[in-house]
Amino acid sequence: MAGNVLIEMLPDLVVLLRRDGVVLAHGGGHDVSALRPPQHAIGERLDRLWPEPVATLLRQLMRKVLAQRAAMGDAFQYDGRDYEVRVSAQGPDRAVCVIRAAQRDARTDTSDTGERPQPHLDRRGFLKRFRESMSRAALRESPMAVAVIHIDGIGDIAQVLAVTTAEHVMSAAIRRLPALADDSGGKPGWYLGQIGESLLALVLESSDRDAIEGCVSQVCANLREPVETGGAEFHLTPYAGVAILGQDASSPRMLLDNARAAASDARRSSGTGVRFFSDTVRLRGLARLDLTRELRAAIAEGHFRLRYVGRHDLASGALLTQVGYLRWHHALRGEVRPAEFLRVAETTGLALALSRALLARLREDWIELANGANPGVRISFGPLRHHVLHEEFADDIRRFLDQAGMPAESLELRIAEKSFIAQQPAQLVAIERLGVRLVVDEVGRGLASLDWLARAPIWGLQLDRAWVTQLRTDEVARKVCGAGIGVARALGLTPIATGVDDGAQRDALLALGCRHGSGDLYRGAAMHVDSAESSGDAAASA
Repeated sequence: MAGNVLIEMLPDLVVLLRRDGVVLAHGGGHDVSALRPPQHAIGERLDRLWPEPVATLLRQLMRKVLAQRAAMGDAFQYDGRDYEVRVSAQGPDRAVCVIRAAQRDARTDTSDTGERPQPHLDRRGFLKRFRESMSRAALRESPMAVAVIHIDGIGDIAQVLAVTTAEHVMSAAIRRLPALADDSGGKPGWYLGQIGESLLALVLESSDRDAIEGCVSQVCANLREPVETGGAEFHLTPYAGVAILGQDASSPRMLLDNARAAASDARRSSGTGVRFFSDTVRLRGLARLDLTRELRAAIAEGHFRLRYVGRHDLASGALLTQVGYLRWHHALRGEVRPAEFLRVAETTGLALALSRALLARLREDWIELANGANPGVRISFGPLRHHVLHEEFADDIRRFLDQAGMPAESLELRIAEKSFIAQQPAQLVAIERLGVRLVVDEVGRGLASLDWLARAPIWGLQLDRAWVTQLRTDEVARKVCGAGIGVARALGLTPIATGVDDGAQRDALLALGCRHGSGDLYRGAAMHVDSAESSGDAAASA
């Protein structure tokens, strides 16, 4: 297999594991030969290859990674040597473990020398120092707080480019942080550690909220500065949450958990300021637990629907495509916006089940559409990111067409730009060969390259709605729309606009060379399925 050849070329020990702990593939290991399993290890369980402490650690990490859909790292000792391990999910039932010999560099505490504190890039070393700091603070009754900073963008870099690239960008961003420990300036002493793929923890010797906010804000401002590496420029977005010792928690684990909850709250609300943990954050967390239970039940009972909006020829007004958008009408909550539950679905592993449930719903909608007034009109569906990246995505689309009795040329799949470029080319080619039309959605927001778009088997590019709605009032939006339309036309693709709400927007898009669009200008042309529930505003794209 080509995948095994690539794994074998890696310098670190790489092991592909199934959820039950069975080794599916392995390679590398040149620097960790003491741990490298024999070739016949494929098909064996972890506990038959390595001592119980190592096997148990890997199993626990793998289960957490598969449950939380987030990469994790840890450290362990074997045969008198220190090792670091990093585990990343590969689909719903497999994980990749990367093991390397621990490096003992730049991890010493320089607080006594007046130099900038060096970050602890190994989680275990940082957590050990963190626990010691908490013990001293409790004994001396001295103030202490911890800020957890979630750095948006690292996960995308790891998935779209490479994990090593993401690690390099993260390290570069950390090591250029300014020296903030300055007793003479009234700023709290601090030190930093990395506790996850996209997570930093900043420990501060203070309980003064203004001083903490100033310190953490300065770190976040520095992290927002572009990181240049390998001839490319990367933009990161930090979200920070703070928990204070004694006020919010009295144990290391709870203090970190509460700070992380505050950071997650800031991320959900897209807040750029520092979020302090509070009872409100705790209650919102409990509410999300309730939402998770309701989400799981709604998927099982088929409560999700697709609301259809017509896409038209902007010049003639002719209806071309019925575009489906995700809706959830809750019996008690009423209309629940996708922004409120999609992040929950992604982080709880429900996104794949939800996307497949929507595909099943689409089968019923197609029957009504085929028997309606516009039988020749296409139907457009936006699968969720976790579904698009799943290894069985192409097979799911093939089964859907067979079971629905739907001609492949009548189906359009809208795939968000970031998901599209992370998908395996073979999957996309397989879908395109079925005759299904592929459209890259949210153009102008993601990371796609012209080379990728030129080679991909796609039919159209759909502009991000945020740019289209500002087309007539914002010069930057007009330039972005013009650039997106120009790229589409240059590559022989069809430019598509959403958010066409009035005639002036339509005329502006036509002048730029875009003929396909949807929006309030054509409100009356939408397909109504399950009309008792079809009222309400258009939801965000699924």
